[in-house]
Amino acid sequence: MPSSQAAWLTAKGAPLTIGPTTVSDPTPNQILIKSRAVAINPVDWAMQAMGQDLFPWLKFPCTLGNDVAGEVISVGSNVTRVKVGDRVLGFAERAAFQEHAILAGNLFSPISNNMSFEEASVIPLCLSTSACALFQKDHLALPHPSVKPKPLGKTLLVWSGASSVGCNAIQLGVAAGCDVITTCSPKNYELVKKLGASQTFDYSSDTVVSDILAYLEDKTIAGAVGVSNLNAWRAGHGVIADNMLLEIVSKAKGNKFVATAQPYKGQVPEGVECKFILGSALATNEVGAVIYADYLPKALAEGKFIAAPEPLVVGKGLESIQKAFEVQMKGVSAKKVVVSL
Repeated sequence: MPSSQAAWLTAKGAPLTIGPTTVSDPTPNQILIKSRAVAINPVDWAMQAMGQDLFPWLKFPCTLGNDVAGEVISVGSNVTRVKVGDRVLGFAERAAFQEHAILAGNLFSPISNNMSFEEASVIPLCLSTSACALFQKDHLALPHPSVKPKPLGKTLLVWSGASSVGCNAIQLGVAAGCDVITTCSPKNYELVKKLGASQTFDYSSDTVVSDILAYLEDKTIAGAVGVSNLNAWRAGHGVIADNMLLEIVSKAKGNKFVATAQPYKGQVPEGVECKFILGSALATNEVGAVIYADYLPKALAEGKFIAAPEPLVVGKGLESIQKAFEVQMKGVSAKKVVVSL
């Protein structure tokens, strides 16, 4: 197998260091890829900053990163969807920040030559998180997504639709047959409408709760997905957003269920269920294959799913990942920070 380098986290708070790593042959249900681009998620630098204080299962030294795109260089004996040389994106389960990555057979999708690796890398974790929220039986349990969905007759509310999770949740909600409405900044209205949102609401408006409830007055909700943008979350305003979302769901007709991309520790209104989304859960249930094998390859090929938000490429090589952490920590709007490899 080829020699390889990885970006290692050696201790809580330590900067990433580049060093050698072992490249293993894929098992029968895995593929091995040459990584060409990786994307950054808040959980990556949160693990670096908080270490085992927040993530007690971490063992140092370790690699981080979930979002990767690259070229297949070896295929397990049970994998039939791709061959050596194909281009793919995948959910690497905290092993993306290295020159080669192993992907499980139910957690990758082929991509066309028309999609850059940088574009493709923005998809995996936030797609997975959105899919867990919408399709897992213990969350919203919506009908599985399709490129030709049947109208469900229900409305899905996505809070912060221009966020990375929000962009994916909007598209998956539409693919499940929902009427999707969302909140975002007015400057991002065009983006979320392009992704399929039928109505947009300014989350900073003093009347956002009453405006959404007025829209929902004669409608049935399929539930809601709560996402706070990074700056709001860091300032503690994510709780305020979740409070507004929970109030809306408590007063609307339909499925009073809120799936949140950040843990909520406030008071949940009576009759409403609020549950944290663990984006990696689909690796061990049917949703992984539903998304990465059944839906996404066809949706990408037919232009029914868009890589969003757009990549913001901040450097090249593993040594640029630490800088990428710092860029994202400062906050970006309707972009996802990416490093080319």
